[in-house]
Amino acid sequence: MAVVRATVNALDPSNSSKNTFKLENTEKRDTLIAIEKKYQAQWAKSGVFEQDAPSTSEIPLHSISPKDLRSRYPKFFGTMAYPYMNGTLHAGHSFTVSKIEFTIGYARMQGKRALFPLGFHCTGMPIKACADKLVDEVRKFGKDFKLPAGEEEDILHGETGRKTPAPTQAQTKEDVTKFSSKKGKAAAKSIKMKYQFQIMLALGIPIQEIHKFADPQHWLQFFPPLCKRDLTNFGARIDWRRSMVTTDANPYYDAFVRWQMNRLKEIEKIRLGKRYTVYSPKDGQPCMDHDRSEGEGIGSQSYTALKLRVKEWAPEAAKLVEGKIPEGANVFFVPATLRPETMYGQTCCFVGPKITYGVYKAKENEYYVITERAARNMAFQGIYSETVEKAMRDHASKNNQLPTVVELPGSSVVGTLVNAPLSVHTGGVRILPMESVLPTKGTGVVTSVPSDSPDDYATVTDLAKKAEYYGIQRQWAELEIVPIIETPSYGNLTAPFLVKQMKINSPKDAKQLAEAKDLAYKEGFYKGTMLVGKYKGSRVEDVKEEVGKYLIKQGDAFNYAEPTGLVMSRSGDPCVVAYMDQWFLNYGEEDPEWRREVLDYVLNDNGLNTYASETKNQFEGTLNWLNSWACARTYGLGTKLPFDKNFLVESLSDSTIYMAYYTIAHYLHKDIFGKEPGKANVQPGQMTDEVWDYLFTRRDLDDEVTAGGISKTTLESMRREFEYWYPLDMRVSGKDLINNHLTFFLYIHIALFPKELWPQSIRCNGHLLLNGEKMSKHTGNFLTLEDTVNKYGADATRIALADAGDGIEDANFEESVANSSILRLFTQKEWCEDIMKDPNLRTGPIVGFWDKLFENELSGLVHEARQHYENTMYKLALKSSLYDFLSARDFYREATSAAGIGMHRDLVARYLVLQALVLTPIAPHWAEYLWLEVLKKSSTIQNELFPILPEASAGLSAAREYVRSTTSNITSAEAAQQKKKDKGKNIAFDPKLPKKLTIFAAAKYPAWQEKYIDLVREAFDETSLSVNDKELNPKVSKMGEMKKAMPFVQGLKKRLVGGEKPQTVFDRKLAFDELETLREMSSGLTRATGCKSVEIMAVDEGGKTGCVVLADGGEGNWREGLPPNAEQAVPGSPTFHFENVDT
Repeated sequence: MAVVRATVNALDPSNSSKNTFKLENTEKRDTLIAIEKKYQAQWAKSGVFEQDAPSTSEIPLHSISPKDLRSRYPKFFGTMAYPYMNGTLHAGHSFTVSKIEFTIGYARMQGKRALFPLGFHCTGMPIKACADKLVDEVRKFGKDFKLPAGEEEDILHGETGRKTPAPTQAQTKEDVTKFSSKKGKAAAKSIKMKYQFQIMLALGIPIQEIHKFADPQHWLQFFPPLCKRDLTNFGARIDWRRSMVTTDANPYYDAFVRWQMNRLKEIEKIRLGKRYTVYSPKDGQPCMDHDRSEGEGIGSQSYTALKLRVKEWAPEAAKLVEGKIPEGANVFFVPATLRPETMYGQTCCFVGPKITYGVYKAKENEYYVITERAARNMAFQGIYSETVEKAMRDHASKNNQLPTVVELPGSSVVGTLVNAPLSVHTGGVRILPMESVLPTKGTGVVTSVPSDSPDDYATVTDLAKKAEYYGIQRQWAELEIVPIIETPSYGNLTAPFLVKQMKINSPKDAKQLAEAKDLAYKEGFYKGTMLVGKYKGSRVEDVKEEVGKYLIKQGDAFNYAEPTGLVMSRSGDPCVVAYMDQWFLNYGEEDPEWRREVLDYVLNDNGLNTYASETKNQFEGTLNWLNSWACARTYGLGTKLPFDKNFLVESLSDSTIYMAYYTIAHYLHKDIFGKEPGKANVQPGQMTDEVWDYLFTRRDLDDEVTAGGISKTTLESMRREFEYWYPLDMRVSGKDLINNHLTFFLYIHIALFPKELWPQSIRCNGHLLLNGEKMSKHTGNFLTLEDTVNKYGADATRIALADAGDGIEDANFEESVANSSILRLFTQKEWCEDIMKDPNLRTGPIVGFWDKLFENELSGLVHEARQHYENTMYKLALKSSLYDFLSARDFYREATSAAGIGMHRDLVARYLVLQALVLTPIAPHWAEYLWLEVLKKSSTIQNELFPILPEASAGLSAAREYVRSTTSNITSAEAAQQKKKDKGKNIAFDPKLPKKLTIFAAAKYPAWQEKYIDLVREAFDETSLSVNDKELNPKVSKMGEMKKAMPFVQGLKKRLVGGEKPQTVFDRKLAFDELETLREMSSGLTRATGCKSVEIMAVDEGGKTGCVVLADGGEGNWREGLPPNAEQAVPGSPTFHFENVDT
């Protein structure tokens, strides 16, 4: 049990979050969580988030069109990708949840019936592979997983002897097979993660419970309730009646998937045929994205494999192969090329001198010199004879080394003479060394065409110069380089031209060579003309494939494919590419018309809303490269393919249109497994393909539909649900699913449904960082959704998620934001409670200056929040609806206190109502508390509408900004004087002595500004409320007064874009009364600055003279000889002067 104890210690779930923020005092948080639990229970009991379509008894099915029904009863239907049930949700899941959750919350407040359902994805390999590992481990070690002593020692202190694949360039230095428990400054302890039971311990499963997970169905029982628990605690507005598990564990969903596959096959979107696919020899089936532990998104690359027959072995190789290969047998070096049209120019063939090659028997009297990796791929592509292929596959399926005739070090074959098909050098070419040949790409054998390949030209040039160093004869590297392709830019010897032009001096100039290679390929393929051979005079683009076919027909080549990178199946098997009969969805070039239809919908401005151009661009890229997709496999959990029951539907192919299933799920079953019938009281067997067709509007009601015994009333009720909720309004997902799931989702909807039912929008988000760093259990920077909500409460977590970011780029969950939100929400809660009991609040008419400013600012913030919610920009919505609301409250409180009038009771109550409403989408529990328990409303805020207020007054908004900026400028100037004094510098006045403040306000603009007003007027577009800076800025610069002109011009632009009437701005009028505003500010400024008096001076043009403004608005003494800065005052931008006075 030592391994169990050590693993439990190292993988203590608390360690995964040990480097996250630590809370000291939790009293305030606990108070907020208690409120959250209370309202979650009330919401669940009342079923407030359970949404239904208008019933057919209320409005008969065909009495109104679905479009008109949705217009009369607005709806919003949003979903996210259902989570996979092999663990609990982490903070990254919650970020995606938050986007649809905030959207649903706002949609409800628009008066829409807003539906957010969620199911549980269980299809595919992951659960079954893990369960099977546990079956094996229970059989070996028992239910308590007690390992033999030697095995425990290996895991605790040493290597296990198990082969680990060599790291690739993409891998980091971290050993991903180990979990490191970092404890302070002590050395990290590593526990080898060899067994599945250890991984289960890492998930927090008790050791005595782990054996139950050897049954894959136990996973389906265990994790969905945890998912529901965590999302309920998060406050998610989910209609749980519509949940289900996938796979045949739910017979209703199983019938739905069978219908989907049948219909796709009928319209020839699913076909059977031989295709290259990434394949797991161990699992004996295609390995698609969700079946992989590594290599998601990696596909296959096809090559033409050339057969270069050995004519004469190099001496060392001849000794090694002697007696191993039958006399008279043909041995071929097999380079894989992407450019068969260039084979006329072969001058040699490269091998990696440090690579070990195998001589593999392919068929009777035919042997190939290639790497083991290539031989493994070929074993599944029909290249070998039947007998050889069977033997090779048997070894590959057990991950054993393939049987070789003989192994040959690359250095031993250097100098071997081979026949190069199509080469003008008919006498043969030599095998030469090339250090950059990789054993992980192609066959490890590379044919050389120095006329058109910059890498090859640079290498043969280097070999010829250093022949003695490389141990070769110079003439081997100096065969004539013959022109084979003419190009307009680089002539007929493209590679030599580019190498010389780009000053490439060595094969080690990798960056320049990569650039040259790209230029050479594009020029040769798109603009090149063949100069030799059967296709002389033809465009390369037209004959490239024909040359490859010709070589294959002549018996000099064959087709070969391999993965474009390392792919590991979830069973730990390195994958190959197999050429096999398979059921596939003919995405991409297999069905160009289908692809064109999807592309048009994505790219059309009136089509799919992607919210961000980056998302649209990624969809376009995916649609242009994605091709046929294997949709069936033999291992895992899922639905049997209805037309070939030896196969299961692949996990990314049964999850494309399940949003349609949500619309009627509650009619079919009450529980997620479909054990108890739902509202319709129908049995799974009654859900025939014809019934599904009717429900999803693909056919009318007839005898075939009713043959199963479902009543017309029930059928019409279910169809109403679908017709009402579809189309899907928003799909939310991480951006990583664009390359597969989201693109499939579009393809299948467009194939099975009419255009009016296609998805309306897809909103993609980036990954979530935690405290600015990637989430990782290994580093202790990791939080599950349960951890986060337990730690901060639901609303503080939701606020931090809203604050994290909204674009497709990666966002950042800052725990400091969640922590500060606890204090902010708690403090605001207490203030709200206290202020409603305050007997000293002012009553009477709302007519004062500060009342109007506050009322106006609230209107502006409500409009801002509405706009941000509608644009799904939740970070900005949070700013408007919480931070700016609090700032507006604080400003009003301080201003009215300074003015000696206090806040108005009605305005405070209005503020509380608006604050609760605008924050409801993001912090629903806190808003509910304020609504019901502070404001004493009679019913839940979840059913309230978003407030509709008059547009904010541009004049009052301008006055508000004027008050803020002027106050800030004055207090900042005073603080600056104090800093100067503290540093011993000369100061204009002593801030700590009695002082007077004089504010200079100008009635007219300086004459020099007229010309700039004219320029701004010419560049302003009143329709779009924008200024053409490209037109304006050069004209301003030409006037030669940039330093003083630009600030003035920017001020005009700000006023125009801010909504002030252009006539007011261009007529050189302020949108508010500046002197009146300054009079209202004077008492507050007196208090803020500690001045004995504040004097307002209306300055005459020129700034030399002015008149004192009295408290009642009348004119006081006229003065001259004003301070120099008085002449700098312009309307809307006053200057000011401090001076010390006698007490």
